[in-house]
Amino acid sequence: MTKKLFEMLILEGAQAGLSWSTILKRTKTYRAAFDNFDPKKVSKYTQKDTTRLLSDEGIIRNRLKIKSTINNAQKFLEIQKEFGSFDKYLWSFTKGKPIKNNFAKHTDIPTSTELSDQISKDLKERGFSFVGTTIIYAYLQAVGVVDDHTKNCFRH
Repeated sequence: MTKKLFEMLILEGAQAGLSWSTILKRTKTYRAAFDNFDPKKVSKYTQKDTTRLLSDEGIIRNRLKIKSTINNAQKFLEIQKEFGSFDKYLWSFTKGKPIKNNFAKHTDIPTSTELSDQISKDLKERGFSFVGTTIIYAYLQAVGVVDDHTKNCFRH
């Protein structure tokens, strides 16, 4: 669970300013480049690793996003230590219950909410980057904290 939550957080941040398909096509190379999204390993990356990643054509070679990934791994581990796990941290914002919305059509789904604003703000205060409210809302949808399947969707 830890690696998957970290992976999704990093991929959502990497997607900022790009199409989601750009990141999906590179997920396999991201996993290889970032030690299968093991936050313990990524948190220990050095300048040598940053240089290696900047030359990896299989990922988005943006220095800020790479540095953010390393920093966010360190902060992710701090949250795990404080809360026992990152998922406990996330669920603390919803009292352990998923948010199930009832939107009629896809265009009704917001890009951010008070919940994503709150989590984004908290993560930023803890030193995370690339965790704006829109990124966090997409993350909450991706990891199942928020269910925005429309009424006509078979998953609803």
